[in-house]
Amino acid sequence: MKFGWIALLAVSVVLAGCGSNSQSSQQAVRDYNGSAAVGDFLTISIDSNAHTIAYDNHTNGETGTVPYTVNADGSYAITDPQGNLLSGYEIPGSVLVVRAANAGPNRDSATLITAIESAPATVGTFSGKNFNYTQFRHADGSVEFGSVTIDAQGNITSNSWDPGSIMWSGGTLFNGGTFPASSITEDSSGNFFTIHEQDGSTDTVFGTQNGLWAVDNANGTILGLPKATTKNFNTADAGTYNAIYFEKANAQMVGRVEQGTPSTGNAAFTVSSSGAVTITDSQNNTIATGTLVPVADASYIYDGNPDELSDPCYGLFTFRTLTQSLHQDVFVTFEGDAVIFESFQTALPIPQDGTGTYTYYQGVGLKQ
Repeated sequence: MKFGWIALLAVSVVLAGCGSNSQSSQQAVRDYNGSAAVGDFLTISIDSNAHTIAYDNHTNGETGTVPYTVNADGSYAITDPQGNLLSGYEIPGSVLVVRAANAGPNRDSATLITAIESAPATVGTFSGKNFNYTQFRHADGSVEFGSVTIDAQGNITSNSWDPGSIMWSGGTLFNGGTFPASSITEDSSGNFFTIHEQDGSTDTVFGTQNGLWAVDNANGTILGLPKATTKNFNTADAGTYNAIYFEKANAQMVGRVEQGTPSTGNAAFTVSSSGAVTITDSQNNTIATGTLVPVADASYIYDGNPDELSDPCYGLFTFRTLTQSLHQDVFVTFEGDAVIFESFQTALPIPQDGTGTYTYYQGVGLKQ
């Protein structure tokens, strides 16, 4: 993996079974831990009585308490005089997804912030379980998804697929890794733990008691969720979702630094009962269309052979557009009233001298 650690989870965290946007049965003040895909770690508190959001970016020092209003579709319009937070969606007491600007170490990056409720989370909370994951990374290129297992002793094993590897000579589509329990330090608060990687970097892992995790890493945000019990698309997930997404257009790796044009925006994600998907941006341009295929049935990703994914990843779906001039892979997962989606695309043929460019986007939507 491009990330060192492979990813523990959660935005799908995102709405695990939480239902509607109603706040009537939730606490007035809700606290979240958040990760921005450009590497920032934040704490966020929402006061639904005062209609304010207080945030503290512990990575770059940005802080503020700003007002918000609720739009007809349940999204938040945030008025931040510093221009840091722009808009968001919340499932009260579970997850908050925010479009942000001025993020990253230089306070100049557009990004998505994924935040989950503050709750006790130790290695023991998640040990003995197997999870899907997806990774939003803006510093090291492209998208990634796969499977991670944490055994009863706390040892972590991962296996992933990275479609962006087709851009680089010698790139590896399938990756894996192990992280021993000895590399993990639990915080005295009991609310998060740290994984110490071999290169000296650290990953902060926080989550909820119902099996959802998020990982904050210098290269981005790792999101994930418990596996589904079947590979098949659940027709109950059909419908229209209003989404927030991050895009980097015409990206290119120069050395170990990804160049490109980042932006955030709103999108509509529509899926029929047969799994036919259309994703449109705020100008009603179609940015992806296809029919969902379970990863378990996508033979180029999983077919039981050791040189592909080691797990069928029930609950993860994909579709591919492949023409003489375009390669696009889209990945989708559903959780409660949320959809999580990612896309990677590049023009064909791919230059062999490393000058090829690619575009990717990553988003989260709530069902309407």
